[in-house]
Amino acid sequence: MGWNFRMWSAAWLQMVCLSIAVCSGWVQGQDTKPNIIVIFCDDLGWGDLGCFGNPVIRTPNLDRMASEGQKWTQFYVAAPVCTPSRAALMTGRYPIRNGMTSAKRAVLFPDSAGGLPSDEITLAEMLKDAGYATGMVGKWHLGHLPQYLPTAQGFDSYFGIPYSNDMDKTGGPGYLAEVRKDPSYYPQIEHYQVPLMRNTQIIERPADQNTLTRRYTEEAVGFIEQNAGRPFFLYLAHSMPHIPLFASKQFRGKSLRGLYGDVVEELDTSVGVVLDTLRELKLDRKTLVVFSSDNGPWLSFETHGGSAGPLRAGKGTTFEGGMRVPTLFWWPGKIQPGTKKDLGSTLDLMATFTAIAGGELPENRKLDSYDLSGVLFGDQESPRQEMFYWTNAQLHAVRRGPWKLHLRLREAVNYGKEVELAKPELYHVEQDISEKYNLADKRPQSVENLLKLADEHLLDIDPHDDMLAIPIPK
Repeated sequence: MGWNFRMWSAAWLQMVCLSIAVCSGWVQGQDTKPNIIVIFCDDLGWGDLGCFGNPVIRTPNLDRMASEGQKWTQFYVAAPVCTPSRAALMTGRYPIRNGMTSAKRAVLFPDSAGGLPSDEITLAEMLKDAGYATGMVGKWHLGHLPQYLPTAQGFDSYFGIPYSNDMDKTGGPGYLAEVRKDPSYYPQIEHYQVPLMRNTQIIERPADQNTLTRRYTEEAVGFIEQNAGRPFFLYLAHSMPHIPLFASKQFRGKSLRGLYGDVVEELDTSVGVVLDTLRELKLDRKTLVVFSSDNGPWLSFETHGGSAGPLRAGKGTTFEGGMRVPTLFWWPGKIQPGTKKDLGSTLDLMATFTAIAGGELPENRKLDSYDLSGVLFGDQESPRQEMFYWTNAQLHAVRRGPWKLHLRLREAVNYGKEVELAKPELYHVEQDISEKYNLADKRPQSVENLLKLADEHLLDIDPHDDMLAIPIPK
């Protein structure tokens, strides 16, 4: 199974690109700096991949990536929804520090006037300063106005949609109602007037979402080929499997998991194309590839949502299913293959990439990022020993080691209302991965220690202005 779209990129063109790069001196002069690729999915659950235990969704390319690289089973995002999670990935900072979380709005919308502040330092800006070509393909969701787009945040080029693919809805039936009537329901493109952009210009509206995964992959391959002779950073942020679900014709009706499985299997093929391109260009041994998701599965969409496996709840919650995400690191000949149970987070990519690229971390702001290179390339333990679970500008839980303390809960699987706890709940999230057994009464000292840790963290937070709530001026 696969696509024919790569026929436009014949092997001799790849060789020409490499020859030009070598002649220009880039390869000889900067071959010590590794290329870096981040592949980020939208609403992919911890239990959606074969290598994470899914019994029916076929993900051979990701499974191979896991066997050749490292599978991290306790890897977290900094928020259980799109915008704040992506802001944390880009900056290495909890989104409460830069205004990318709000008690009033969970994420940015097409009528939002705000975005990631220009004074934040992004991965792209750090790597650009270190001599990298930088490109972004896919969903941004950190501000759609020109001053907030990727090209204003350190990326040399951008191709993708500026926010979630379910926004700009202009009609049509209710998605969930249709799914409940018919699990094989396939949405219509014209019901979602989402713009497709190149740099700062809209080139298609509505975006043909049937072909988005394929076209994103084409753009990613093109970027790799064009920059094969110099260090590059590629951020490939897929729009799927966020609803509405769309897949190329070649993949529809192929998965035992229905349309959701079709979509994930196409994403797996996309990863395979990217990794094959690196192998063909002999860049695989000089490229770090990270695969992850922005949050857990959108469970309320039933068969059109993913699976968190044994984890509790999903997107929109601070249970493990909302913030623990399937994550892989791949760098043949460099990374020690295996399964890692160390704590890690997308927050840590800033410090990790800075270390391996020879960049410089910002010194004029508080970072929440740890360098994971000692785990990736050696036998060191992760420097991350704690995780703070934020959502909607509120601290919901805190973890240190195996112990996680819930301060407040959001019980519903889809942006449910807050449930204030009579007293904190304590879970051992290694032995009790599903957060079923509250041990607070049996471990009072652990509760006290984690409450103290939460208090110290809150004292360290200097909240940014609430940008997400700012409407577009009339």
